[in-house]
Amino acid sequence: MTDVLPQTSVVTTVPDVAERETRRLVGPFERFGLTGRALRTANWLGVVAGVYVLITAVELIGTGFKAATGDSATALFEFASNPFVALMVGVLFTAATQSSSTTTSVTVGLVAGGMPISIAIPMLMGANIGTTLTNTLVSLGMARDRESFRRAFSAATVHDFFNLIAVALFLPLELATGFLEKSSAWLAGAASGSDGGIVPTIFAGIGTVVDTLTEPLAAGLESATSFLPGAWHGVVMILLGIGLILAVINWLGKLLKVLMVGRAAEALHRSVGRGPISGVASGALVTMMVQSSSTTTSLMIPLAGSGTFSLRQVYPFTVGANIGTTITALIAAFAFTGAEGELALQAAFVHVLFNVFAALVVFGLPILRQLPLRGATWLGDVAATNKLWAAAWVLGVFVGVPLALIGVTVAL
Repeated sequence: MTDVLPQTSVVTTVPDVAERETRRLVGPFERFGLTGRALRTANWLGVVAGVYVLITAVELIGTGFKAATGDSATALFEFASNPFVALMVGVLFTAATQSSSTTTSVTVGLVAGGMPISIAIPMLMGANIGTTLTNTLVSLGMARDRESFRRAFSAATVHDFFNLIAVALFLPLELATGFLEKSSAWLAGAASGSDGGIVPTIFAGIGTVVDTLTEPLAAGLESATSFLPGAWHGVVMILLGIGLILAVINWLGKLLKVLMVGRAAEALHRSVGRGPISGVASGALVTMMVQSSSTTTSLMIPLAGSGTFSLRQVYPFTVGANIGTTITALIAAFAFTGAEGELALQAAFVHVLFNVFAALVVFGLPILRQLPLRGATWLGDVAATNKLWAAAWVLGVFVGVPLALIGVTVAL
């Protein structure tokens, strides 16, 4: 059901799309009249400032969570002690913010502040499901043309099916064995231990430098809200941290699109037709470059809808995007040092390991690799025939089912 155009069509089309996309992008510093090298320098300094604020915001969430909960962090999250509720919280929060980076960064801060890692793991898995909503929304822009919409919706929902299958496999396995909690704890211990090894030394050095640099802003924001009584001080710090993360993720997205989207499109172009491993690697690289799996989607879905890329070519890119987006949580983890830093790093490693294992198992095993393709092809055909199926999928998977599961579970 998926059309593969000749390679010459890909070669002539992708650079044109990249050029048009680059011309449309306008950075926040252009309004000041900057051009050329001065504009590029300002954009990169803006990226550095954005990362600085991101790390500070994550630190603020961790501090705020401690202030709000004291020694009762576990009791506060009793409602989410059911892993399926925690999973749905991750889905809903990510769907609402349209950013898995926001969810993972906030989760890292909460874990450092005392949230149990057993609750964080399904929340991080839920972020993977919630972020696929962006793919689907992008594809709806091609709904007027039936054939283009069929291809675009299939290309978008192959990401949905992949992440749903990954969670269906690994969440029960995690509940039975705790393999993600154990392996992430080992990695975090190895990366932040005090045995004098090169890796702990590097991570400790980075953490110390980052903590020293971000401490003044974090302390200033904490002091500015200190007039609030009791737990409200902590709650406001958490909300302020989440607001800053939402703003800075959007800021970084705009700047990195201006700086990197052309290179990202070129990376996609060079990897087309070179096999699934190249596709996964390129998807991860592009997402790391632009710090947004949503941007990777915005490059891929229109091209898939136009017939430039086939569903089988888009599929490995989306798998790679899952891996590439985990770097944000790793950056966020450097907001903390010591025992808190190890916990934050463990949460970040959970996200990395889950996506790497999902790629190895779901995409790596031929019998499982075909399932997302078949599901997406079927759903694309059905949605192209009747658009109501597309609406039912979006509202059901990303809103209705999560809310219903949370309601039923809490009621019981």
